[in-house]
Amino acid sequence: MAISKELLDILVCPLCKAPVHLTPSGSGLKCEKCSRVYPVKEDIPVMLVDEAKIEA
Repeated sequence: MAISKELLDILVCPLCKAPVHLTPSGSGLKCEKCSRVYPVKEDIPVMLVDEAKIEA
């Protein structure tokens, strides 16, 4: 089961409040402003700043 479009439409980065988008691999949600990638574990987004990794 994938993350629903409705959920993706309302999720934002908890740090800067910018929208997030699913990464091409589907393993994370990337913030378009601060480039943090929040992991998706067992189809559940982990929207914790401490769990995010910064990608260029």
